[in-house]
Amino acid sequence: MTVPPQRAPVVKRRRYGFDLRSTALFFVFLAVVVSVLGLAARVAASTVERRPAWVFVLAVIAVAGCLGLRRRMRVAGVARRAAAALDEAARVAAQELEAPAVPRQPAAAEVVVDYDALTPEEFEEAIAALCERDGCSGAEVVGGAGDLGADVVAVTPDGRRVVIQCKQYGESHRVGSQDLQRFGGTCYTVHEADVAVLVSTSDFTAPAMEYAEQCGIVCVDREALEAWTNGTGPRPWDIAPGGGAAGWETAGAQF
Repeated sequence: MTVPPQRAPVVKRRRYGFDLRSTALFFVFLAVVVSVLGLAARVAASTVERRPAWVFVLAVIAVAGCLGLRRRMRVAGVARRAAAALDEAARVAAQELEAPAVPRQPAAAEVVVDYDALTPEEFEEAIAALCERDGCSGAEVVGGAGDLGADVVAVTPDGRRVVIQCKQYGESHRVGSQDLQRFGGTCYTVHEADVAVLVSTSDFTAPAMEYAEQCGIVCVDREALEAWTNGTGPRPWDIAPGGGAAGWETAGAQF
């Protein structure tokens, strides 16, 4: 059997055309660029030859141009970052505005009252306000001429009548037994107190504390007053009669 001869595949070669017009335009453009650069170099060389100081000027201009370009790039980067930060802040602010407002409740430790800066009348009003804050009804200031030892009266939430005498003394002026005796002689018999309290911005002497223990008077010194004000200590009508450290510890366990 005779096999017919196979023809070799014809490979088509790509012909690269020669464009005379494009080539001529390219060389003309190249010649113009070279001529301009040469002319600029000749002018610069001539200027430098006549005025050597221009070398320094041209160098300064070149450096300034480079620095200016770099600074523009840096400023652009900072501007982009600032824009991004402002966009993020605006987004967070929009979310905060959309969220429902929750009223902030002040912590008890934030309550600070400078009792020393108050007048005696203002001090009595502050004590009456504390009673009203802690649930007492009918809290009022009754101090004045002829008050017979009662400065503030109120009714506790459980219905007891509280009679309070206020002593705004300095730290060096302690409440003595005579103060307690004058108050003890009227708080129960005249004012019909169920709870008798003596509040002071100072401290109490030992004889005064002994008398208060005997008569069932609650003594509130500066430290106890601050704790009552801040809500970190018991209310005076929750303290065992006679007050003192033992009374505060007992009431603190129940508060």
